[in-house]
Amino acid sequence: MGERGRLRLHPDDAPAPPASAEDLLRQVAAGDETAFAALYDLVAPPVLGLVTRVLRNHAQAEEVAQEVLVEVWRKATRYVPERGSALSWVLTIAHRRAVDRVRSHQAGLDREERAGRMDVRRPFDEVTESTLATLDQQRVRQCLAQLTDLQRESIVLAYYNGYTYPEVAEVLKVAPGTVKTRIRDGLIRLRDCLGVDR
Repeated sequence: MGERGRLRLHPDDAPAPPASAEDLLRQVAAGDETAFAALYDLVAPPVLGLVTRVLRNHAQAEEVAQEVLVEVWRKATRYVPERGSALSWVLTIAHRRAVDRVRSHQAGLDREERAGRMDVRRPFDEVTESTLATLDQQRVRQCLAQLTDLQRESIVLAYYNGYTYPEVAEVLKVAPGTVKTRIRDGLIRLRDCLGVDR
């Protein structure tokens, strides 16, 4: 090919090398939205990959990755090049956010488990709190004597022996609903006998 057939590029016509993450982050720190779009394209794939490995749930990982990139936009001024590369800084934020999400999720599961365990304990009853826990034993004994034998037996098993409603039902060989009704009716009679306000 002759000299005329060759395409000569002027030095000014050469494509500019792509900006580094560090350069982009500095521009983002100055509020440059175009630089943020370029930085987003550069770091979003590794951020999503890291977060997905930690969370093992793609939908949650996408959500956390978005939170990370918003945090990068907001905190770009905090990046210190001497402490490491821009990508390392971004991935540190991503890892911290992902771990926080795992901990938050685990804390929620733990709360649900504790609530579930509380449900199988003896049910809390305001009538119980306002009667048995606050009055002297002699008055309680006098009022217990005024209950039916079935009510008294159920209440003694539940509140003095610490049995749960299902355990009382098993001891007395009756349905749990029957025990609950006997105890509730007995406590109402106790409350009235003891003069406890509703």
